[in-house]
Amino acid sequence: MANLRKVSVLVAGSWGTALASVLADNERDVTLWSRNGQQVDEINTSHTNIRFLPDVSLSPRIRATRSMEEAVSGAEAVIVVAPSAAMKDVASAMRPFLQPETLLIHATKGFEAESLDRMSTVIAKALPEYDSRRIVVLSGPSHAEEVIRRSPTTVVVASELPDAAEHAQDLLINSYFRVYTNSDVVGVEVGGALKNIIALGAGLSDGLGFGDNAKAALVTRGLAEISRLGSAMGGNPLTFSGLAGVGDLIVTCTSKHSRNWRAGSMLAQGLSLDEVLARMGMVVEGVKTTQAAYRLARRYDVEMPIAAELHRVLFEGKPPRLAVEDLMGRDRTRELE
Repeated sequence: MANLRKVSVLVAGSWGTALASVLADNERDVTLWSRNGQQVDEINTSHTNIRFLPDVSLSPRIRATRSMEEAVSGAEAVIVVAPSAAMKDVASAMRPFLQPETLLIHATKGFEAESLDRMSTVIAKALPEYDSRRIVVLSGPSHAEEVIRRSPTTVVVASELPDAAEHAQDLLINSYFRVYTNSDVVGVEVGGALKNIIALGAGLSDGLGFGDNAKAALVTRGLAEISRLGSAMGGNPLTFSGLAGVGDLIVTCTSKHSRNWRAGSMLAQGLSLDEVLARMGMVVEGVKTTQAAYRLARRYDVEMPIAAELHRVLFEGKPPRLAVEDLMGRDRTRELE
């Protein structure tokens, strides 16, 4: 029997903690799951999560645990915010405790590296007894650092079943966190994942000192690439003009909070990919997503020149400045293909 006050969030990174805070503000009892015992103790005793969100006090409604059974059993809803590489393991771990009536939401932007599956597909395969049509995707322009401070934020939730999306909307919406619904699960997931690639490119461009004109072009042509691949994969082209597309793209390519932008900027300064990732100390989803997009573009026979050049920079040692020069020197073409 589901507890209509309890909502659980897996895992306790910056975005998971920020969503837990939104739920606590909505008078929910929140269980925040983490594998890290020291982090669990910190959240429960100090009401802080300093590594991910420094200088922030968490609501006493948020209680952390290392027990997956304690987190998932009896929850009205479970929100999964695991890194894409860990999604399969986390979903599999919750399988013995997840009830059919529990609402399942994920807020992870990426693809599984080997299969190239979207996150909702990864979850569905790991939870074969759960009705996959009820899985809800949460995406949109939403830096955790701003959400935790209750800055006005707008996101979108998508599900094949309207009731599931509306349930997620009811759980999360409040005076500073506005939630829209959408039925295009594919488009919302693909848009949220692919924008991280363009944010890496924006960071590279800024790090090279190319200015606003270059970044505006990169963002605009990047959106065209996102739309081409997303539509080929079954997404609604209109979704990419919305919060999960252009909205998320703008915030991720222009904000100091963007991990992907910061990673691109450091690459432009001459650091290797390994050095950048070591300095970041957190997951940079755009790196793995660039690999996935490079393979998906081939699978769906879609032209993605920006993603291809970023792949060469990240994994083939191509100098960033040369990659930009090659993009600018491509054969002339029409804007609207």
